Amino acid sequence: MSEEQTLESFSRDGLEEAQEETDGWTRRSIAEVSEWTSAGGTPQTSNADYWNGSIPWVQTGELTKRRISTTEKHITEAGLKESTAEKFPAGTLLIGMYGEPTVGESALLDIEATTNQACCAVFPDMDVVNGGFLHQMLQYEKPRLYSLRAGTGQKNIRQGIIRKFEIGIPPLEEQHKIASVLYTVDQIIRTTEEIIEQTQRVKGGLIQKFYSRGYYDYEEWQEVDKQDACMMVRTEKIPLEWDIKELDEISHIKTGHTPSTSVDEYWDGEIPWIDIHDLTQLEKTEIHTTDDTITKEGLENSGAKLLPRDTLVVCRTGAIGATAILGAEMATDQDQVTFECDESVILPQYLMFLVEYATPQLERLSAGSTHDKVQLHFFSDLYIPLPGIGEQKKIVDALGSVENTILANKDQLDNLRLLKGGLMQDLLSGEVRTPGKGVEVVEDVLEHG
Repeated sequence: MSEEQTLESFSRDGLEEAQEETDGWTRRSIAEVSEWTSAGGTPQTSNADYWNGSIPWVQTGELTKRRISTTEKHITEAGLKESTAEKFPAGTLLIGMYGEPTVGESALLDIEATTNQACCAVFPDMDVVNGGFLHQMLQYEKPRLYSLRAGTGQKNIRQGIIRKFEIGIPPLEEQHKIASVLYTVDQIIRTTEEIIEQTQRVKGGLIQKFYSRGYYDYEEWQEVDKQDACMMVRTEKIPLEWDIKELDEISHIKTGHTPSTSVDEYWDGEIPWIDIHDLTQLEKTEIHTTDDTITKEGLENSGAKLLPRDTLVVCRTGAIGATAILGAEMATDQDQVTFECDESVILPQYLMFLVEYATPQLERLSAGSTHDKVQLHFFSDLYIPLPGIGEQKKIVDALGSVENTILANKDQLDNLRLLKGGLMQDLLSGEVRTPGKGVEVVEDVLEHG
């Protein structure tokens, strides 16, 4: 399978090679394969009579959906008439002209809709090009289209550039087969994304239930002051059998430090050192490696501390609430707070899922502080609803099982995206041909020409 193309491979110096004709294909401009192109408009935002109507209005940020059947905003007939916005029919291809990161992004309309002025609307000439094929080709050619941005300050792609942009066009029969193969993979990707989203909702519901109602069916309850900013659950009651403990009673709470970056001897050692990027990039519960490492000298000559395995790490600024459990001895920077749990009283995994549940509360605690950072004393003062260790294990196992399902589906999604990238390279470059091959053409593709 061919590797995915990069922006560099479609630089201006490489355009001539990229535009060489494939046998049986022709090179056509967007203007040559479309009935018309146009751009949208934005009704006056201060006029309430122009908004919250029944007419879908697409913003460039929505182009990442690839297929658009709903929109965040709607305009009225008055807004349509009193602006440069116009209705575009289903089957119209939308291309982002400016506004990072959607410059060159494209999506296919499944509904009649209007757009803002940052969208170029292209309606395919179905006697020449299939709309689904054109959409896939523009996704494939996005790096080359993106490289044609122009202007000072925020660079953009003018409609004139899009109209002149040339792409490879095979015969319609081959377009149908190519679009069908890629459409089928897209459908599997979309289904996998929906499974992940649904499983995440299930996990959120379970967390809410377990940390307020418990794993078991309880009949006796104790009241909780949900207005208390120090209570980590927002509920009116918890099981009577549970304890409520201050977090610093049941864990050693610390923060880390950054050794001087000007001293080479402090860096590139054997001690993994966690910063915010390690947590935001982490997919799994445990962390075993980090981007940066420090030396023993760096540890000894800074406020950084060597933390034992199974310590919980929580980000307290930036990506507040991002968590990891140490899979080995490590150190952290000052933007992380760490919890060495007394595992006879509280499991680090139980606290980790509780932090996930309480992230909105932690974000509120950070509001107004320097750099929106949750101060260390806030963590010390937090009260924890605490079931017995046996019930904590039940909660952790149940949530861990759901988390593993999410991670497995994310791995599958990554593999599908790699597959899609390879197929696009093979099919849309003409390296792999479909004539004579038993590719079933799907109905959705035929609807677009």
